[in-house]
Amino acid sequence: MDDEVKRQTERPTGRLSRRSFLGGLAAGGAASVGLARTASARDPVLDALIDQAQSRNFGQGFDSASRTIHMPRASLPTLDPSTAQTTETAIGRYEGIVARGGWPAIPAGNTLRLGNRHPHVPILRERLSVSGDLDPNAGAGDIYDSYVEAAVRRFQARHGLTVDGVTRNQTLRALNVPADVRLSQLRTNTVRLRALTGKLGPRFVVCNIPAAQLEAIEGNVVVSRHIAVVGKPDRPSPDIRSRIFEINFNPYWTVPVSIVRKDLIPRMQSEPDYLTKYRIRIFDRRGDELSPQQVNWFSNEAVNYLFKQDPGELNSLGSIRINFHNKDGVYMHDTPLKNLFGEDFRFHSSGCVRVQNVRELVNWLLADTKGWSRKEIDQVIKSGAREDVRLSKPVPLYWVYVTAWATSDGVVQFRDDIYGRDGLTGSVDLSRG
Repeated sequence: MDDEVKRQTERPTGRLSRRSFLGGLAAGGAASVGLARTASARDPVLDALIDQAQSRNFGQGFDSASRTIHMPRASLPTLDPSTAQTTETAIGRYEGIVARGGWPAIPAGNTLRLGNRHPHVPILRERLSVSGDLDPNAGAGDIYDSYVEAAVRRFQARHGLTVDGVTRNQTLRALNVPADVRLSQLRTNTVRLRALTGKLGPRFVVCNIPAAQLEAIEGNVVVSRHIAVVGKPDRPSPDIRSRIFEINFNPYWTVPVSIVRKDLIPRMQSEPDYLTKYRIRIFDRRGDELSPQQVNWFSNEAVNYLFKQDPGELNSLGSIRINFHNKDGVYMHDTPLKNLFGEDFRFHSSGCVRVQNVRELVNWLLADTKGWSRKEIDQVIKSGAREDVRLSKPVPLYWVYVTAWATSDGVVQFRDDIYGRDGLTGSVDLSRG
């Protein structure tokens, strides 16, 4: 369940020549893992990843279509039928990297950016060259030039980090995950992918929890990707196989008992007007409304009551809730805290999934439902009226846990093992910085 009640208070990339890139491939073999492209041939996959990461940095009120990445060409989904095989192929490449000694660690303590001269830059060049993000022939020396910046951007895009070409703490931590850990991630996730990439249907939705990202997929092509906020490590989002069957517009939010106990009671002890401020009503077992003053907030009395938040701009579900059957009582929804989509660490909920630019996703979900174009969706949200809409045909939904994968477009991606399910040590922990 979502704990948003608690939180409400609180492109230029350098291109490399084909000749020099192929020379790097022949010299070291490691660059086949990476993302370097020619000066003339743009890489739509990488560009989309970079745009997606860069577009997270918008304010709380931003919710336009440009926040959803509509793929510039046919783009393979994370759970494409070929993903298990291509990930297995990437294992061979990383085995080669490990056999050659892996990559060097970058000393911490320095934030490097374009134009800097620093003794750590040659180490960074070697690190990026080994992983294939930088052509080994793209210069040398201790200056953080445009080639290094472009390679850092590629690395950040592949690891789901903010793409700014600057080696801040989170980028350094990801750079310093050892090659053998990345290899183990690929092996672990190949097993997962084999189990996940069966017959998923012609039209479905996937939320990859470690990536905090959602994909709408049709005809084996990603129609749109949405940044997400998922369950925090101590309140994880579960693995799910279900079907989306209903959309609630301008919903009430019924506060789960777990959040009443863990979040609401402590909040009311320190901020007695909190419920009134956020339009959360209290009802007893007979359905009679109580005032906050009638509840003893220094006891567990409150868990015996029902708490409902009125629809509106303060509602923790935002303007939309997406329903699907599941034993965990979770769902997907909008949020008033859109600033959270701009963070690298997007693990803040109590299990539910908040979806960036959820209107675009709902527009796609309702494409076959008569009377619900984008115009009607916008109108009902603007009106504030409560309305529930059944999809004419339920859409399969999968919440999965994949921390490493490679698609046939050549991009190998990694994410943090946020819930500690890979059984590995040495992985980056984005929560620390």
